[in-house]
Amino acid sequence: MYLLLLVLLMVSFVWTVGVRSCIVCLLDWYRRFNIWQLSVRGLTFESEADRRVVCGTAWEEYCDTLKAAGASLLSPGCPQDPFTQAEGYRYLSRLVRVSLEAFMECADPHAPTLVALANGSRDAPVKIGSDNPDNVYQSAIISGEMSYVIKVKRGTVKYLGFGTQSGSYGSVGGLKTVDYKEASEFESVDGEFEIHVSSTRPPHVGNWLQVLPDPQEAMVIVRQTREDHENEVLAQVKIECVDGPHQPSMCSAIAVEKALRTSGMFVAGAPIMFARWANGFQKHCNELPLFDQETSNKAGGDPNIRYFHSYWKLKTNEALVITTTPPQVETWNFQLNNHWMESLDYRYYGIHVNKFTARYRKDGSIVIYVSAKDPGVEYEGDQVNWINTVGHDCGTMCFRWIRPVDSFPQPATKVVSILE
Repeated sequence: MYLLLLVLLMVSFVWTVGVRSCIVCLLDWYRRFNIWQLSVRGLTFESEADRRVVCGTAWEEYCDTLKAAGASLLSPGCPQDPFTQAEGYRYLSRLVRVSLEAFMECADPHAPTLVALANGSRDAPVKIGSDNPDNVYQSAIISGEMSYVIKVKRGTVKYLGFGTQSGSYGSVGGLKTVDYKEASEFESVDGEFEIHVSSTRPPHVGNWLQVLPDPQEAMVIVRQTREDHENEVLAQVKIECVDGPHQPSMCSAIAVEKALRTSGMFVAGAPIMFARWANGFQKHCNELPLFDQETSNKAGGDPNIRYFHSYWKLKTNEALVITTTPPQVETWNFQLNNHWMESLDYRYYGIHVNKFTARYRKDGSIVIYVSAKDPGVEYEGDQVNWINTVGHDCGTMCFRWIRPVDSFPQPATKVVSILE
């Protein structure tokens, strides 16, 4: 009789709240029961981190942070259509995946590993902050209180930059660029060289990047920029800690709690920042004004690049035409992004153009044609560079002058009607 009553109560509960909610509630009850058992047994822990990990508090707060991160998709200026929102939640899931890889698996400053927080070329792409399709991004978490050496085989890639940053992505205070140099600024032998990284320059060392001892959290970044993706050879870069045996630390409660907290802050903080940027860009929609360099530097942007960030929005019968004459620069490019500042899928679509791939007019200027339809080789008699909107009707965009010598002109823009 009692068993039948219990079964009826369970069936009624499942019917009322649904199967999914029932499973969640049962798991939560089970977790609470186990925590109660620990307290009854009078277990004590060496540190607060031990207690938070064993009791599940660290994991619970991490999950709560991920849940709260969804609020950034509803912030002012964010389109609420199903397509854009679906891309937004995919974006958050990508950040969860890559942040756990970077901050849980590869965040030991005793054995730093170069990983990519943004990589749109891999089978499971991750994109963030108007990631450059011409770039290979790498970064390694280090400590400002330790010393490191970066070993490099130059390759033939067009542009190779190395930098140090203080702080962490998505956290309070963000990232601050401390030092940044291009490969040509380092002494090398047959294209191979080493760079020392520390808070103070070691004696008799030429190739050096400075890092701040405070805050302790720091990062080494490597940017490789290609023009000819098929033929340029990427640099081989490794980093080692020289203060000790270069071996990873044992897993610990304090390390896991820190990794969960950093990952959560990244997933929650980065989208808020870039959503605010995208909202601000809409004030100069379909134009390309110069982006504030200090803001770029604080977000970890390359100090050798002049960025023109903005927003685009087009009807199905419209195109955005961009014209400019490139100044003397190392290289340049233009790319199209979705609203969340993710580059569109450049593995399969032509969503960007650079100095090498561009078609030029006879006077050396360029015409970039952004539209859903291919205008063909010419537009109004000019050689054009078609940028595919890939089913989007709005988003962000970015034009870059990389290492300009003496000027960085603003590209001109106009919206035109497409003739059927």
